[in-house]
Amino acid sequence: MVEKVITLENISLIDFLGVENQNIKQLAAAFPSSKITSRGNEIKIQGKTPEITKINEILTSLIDHYHKFGQINQKSVNKYIAPDGDVDEDVIATSPDVLLYGSKGGLIKAKTANQQRLVDAVEKHDLVFALGPAGTGKTYISVALAVRALKNKEVKKIIISRPVVEAGESLGFLPGDMKEKVDPYLRPIYDALEDMIPVEKLKYYYENKIIEIAPLAYMRGRTLNNAFVLLDEAQNTTPMQIKMFMTRMGPSSKVMINGDRSQIDLPSKVKSGLIEAIQVLKNVQGIAMVEMSAEDVVRHRLVKSIIEAYSKADEQSKDRAADRNPVQG
Repeated sequence: MVEKVITLENISLIDFLGVENQNIKQLAAAFPSSKITSRGNEIKIQGKTPEITKINEILTSLIDHYHKFGQINQKSVNKYIAPDGDVDEDVIATSPDVLLYGSKGGLIKAKTANQQRLVDAVEKHDLVFALGPAGTGKTYISVALAVRALKNKEVKKIIISRPVVEAGESLGFLPGDMKEKVDPYLRPIYDALEDMIPVEKLKYYYENKIIEIAPLAYMRGRTLNNAFVLLDEAQNTTPMQIKMFMTRMGPSSKVMINGDRSQIDLPSKVKSGLIEAIQVLKNVQGIAMVEMSAEDVVRHRLVKSIIEAYSKADEQSKDRAADRNPVQG
């Protein structure tokens, strides 16, 4: 009898093995001539060489499946035991509008026409601006696209940055290490990542700098190769900062820049780098700009109404200002 041991690394055991090891028991039932047992993060296979080879191939496929979709279920196991079987999950997994499976098994995909335009733009361009009000899914879709690119091995790392305007980008006076200092400003990013990547895998990514979260001030001087790079809240960059960020772009990189022109928190005399970049780059080939609107809001129904009300108030304010200060001929 031959024995082989497979060690599961960077894998949530409950998500891979199943409750009470049900996924491994299902695999063992398909090969009654062999013995398959799991202990901790090791799976031991005992049997004859041809069958052990087949079981090893199935487990390798299941590990790849886990890293792509975040979990294994009984349908997943059956898919690789009997690859010609009718597996409903396969239809979902290969559906072109599904970006990836979330950490709890939910489907993550574009929910509006403009969100889909954003997905399409990222597939066709290496630099994409996502513009629009809060709640339109800019950040969430961007993070999903970054995670998908990492899982599909299109990039080697994800780098996410944001200008920390509230701290004036001067973080030395705040307690803790860099991550602890900027965590409050990057909470939406962390929330999105936790929706998409199992906790143990996410921790591994952080510890090995496969996913990096950094304030914009720490990006200076770097060249970002083979990475999916996201700049969030770009309306709060200065012209010099956003230019610095864009010129960090290295070979085989994807860069997304998200911003809401209605929520600029910079001092009144400081020009938004995002506003300038949109004007300067609007005719540059290879750069895409996707406009989101209140129609794309996927939060509470009142958020859409709030955005529309404020937009109407802004227009009325501009009209009143124009009436008070008519252009002289």
